Amino acid sequence: MREEASETGAPFGRRTFMASAVVAAAASVPAAAPALAAGLPEAAAPGCRSVAHLLAVPESGRGVDWLREALQVAVALELATIPPYLCGWWSVGDRTSHVARLIRRIIGDEMYHMGVVCNLLVAVGGRPRITDAALAYPGPLPGGVREEVNVYLSGLNRPFVRDVMMAIEAPEVPLARGANNSPGIGHFYDGLLRAFRATAPPLSAGGQLSQRIGSDVLEPVTDLDGVERAVEIIKEQGEGTASSPEDAFGDDYPAHYYAFGEIYHGRQLRREDDGWRFTGAPVPFPDARPMARVPAGGWPGPSQRVGDLLDRFDTAYAKVLGTLEAAWAHGDARTLGSAVRTMRALEGPAVELMETGIPGGRGTYGPQFRPPGA
Repeated sequence: MREEASETGAPFGRRTFMASAVVAAAASVPAAAPALAAGLPEAAAPGCRSVAHLLAVPESGRGVDWLREALQVAVALELATIPPYLCGWWSVGDRTSHVARLIRRIIGDEMYHMGVVCNLLVAVGGRPRITDAALAYPGPLPGGVREEVNVYLSGLNRPFVRDVMMAIEAPEVPLARGANNSPGIGHFYDGLLRAFRATAPPLSAGGQLSQRIGSDVLEPVTDLDGVERAVEIIKEQGEGTASSPEDAFGDDYPAHYYAFGEIYHGRQLRREDDGWRFTGAPVPFPDARPMARVPAGGWPGPSQRVGDLLDRFDTAYAKVLGTLEAAWAHGDARTLGSAVRTMRALEGPAVELMETGIPGGRGTYGPQFRPPGA
């Protein structure tokens, strides 16, 4: 458990940041480049409406079918964060560094979040379509949330931390989001939780999975209290909370947005008289393999060796997606464990690609995370 102290000796925790932290942090972080302005299409989970359309449905019309559709979008959203975060983590040379450990913990959180929404979808009689949910990079987040964000794959560098990592996790406070009015992830989860409360559907434990993922334990959700706890954890691990510093919850790691902010600013978040600011202990930016930004459509004209590595990686990635889908289709924890082991094996070809220079000295290659059929 991490517990940092301010100069006054007051500790802070993952879910204890005041709203002023959001405003102060956002004021010093330039806005990400809009995805739509770059000519990218709105990404929607296959067979699902966008989040804006889902949230436009009157609350009286948000029944079990609505929940299933919205939860499939949530599966796609949580899955979309994992490949870029993995690229950032794999690119770091020293895995024992503070930054590498921060990113690794966040990856574990995102895997846990995806497991939670898969369990919730199964609980209301649905089946996660994980292969269909996989995002082609670069592109906007699924469901049209945060349409200003263009999610791309790259090695770890400050623009990537700002424009992808922090932009995905940015809190709902308007000053932190800018002028764009597209739905945010937290707003979407608020709508999901309200629908669960209003509908109060029966929740079946059959087919839900149990597994330790990172620092969390995935467990079946069988009542509304469990739904509320799960959704709040997803929101607060990612964005943080606007509650007072006295309302600590769980561990004392910073929420994802603030952890990425520490990496970007090179300082830990510290409470000062006028709010929370990145003025604490230094957070050295690590040496990272210079994986270039993966272009739309993938790497053009790779050599035979690079092409073989890319195919090897994408074949294994397709296996991960299919195995995850099978795990929830059959309620089989052993299959889930197999998917996790296959995911770990992705690191080998990914790092080999990151250590292979692109002709012309434009950095190195990296994995494309090309979804099946792309």
